[in-house]
Amino acid sequence: MRDVSRTAAPPRLVAVETADDAMVIERSRHEPERFATLFTRHAPALKRFVIRRLGQDFAEDIVAETFTRAFQHRETYDLSRGDARPWLYGIATNLIGRHRRQEINLYRALSRTGVDPVIEPFTDQIDQRVAANGVRRRLATALAGLPRGHRDTLLLVTWAELTYEQAAQALGVPVGTVRSRVNRARSKLRQALGDIDPTALNEGMR
Repeated sequence: MRDVSRTAAPPRLVAVETADDAMVIERSRHEPERFATLFTRHAPALKRFVIRRLGQDFAEDIVAETFTRAFQHRETYDLSRGDARPWLYGIATNLIGRHRRQEINLYRALSRTGVDPVIEPFTDQIDQRVAANGVRRRLATALAGLPRGHRDTLLLVTWAELTYEQAAQALGVPVGTVRSRVNRARSKLRQALGDIDPTALNEGMR
């Protein structure tokens, strides 16, 4: 019989890799190196989210600080929540808030030129349709004009793909507030974009 002991991964490591985020965080409290699993799982998408909002210059620092803060506060994480994304995106959103002027400047630059160096690397079919219809400038203007809370909430739901409940966790607000903010934000985008469904538009621009 073939000896599989040399090829099989240690059961402990397999368990960590397949564990949900809460279990990884719990184990990292006693084995700090386990926290790296959380970074591997979520850092790429989180970085992409930050790039879309602030550009490349701030992305590395904000992602690094997000995970540094998460690591420092892992003892307080609610282990009943298996998905740590709301927690991580909540931290990142607070950090993005420090650079609100940079975010607005990106939207205003797009509204003037129609050229978006942040979005271009991630273009998909919906982005191409948006470009073809010439509405990127209006979209950028509308995003820049949204109140901070409305923009944060809308982009967590659309670009970060969080549910309303998860966005509420990330922002520390009731679910009803999330629904209200998203509805109002989409209403303003609808006014700016005419007959293009802003829900489909933003969900496609990930």
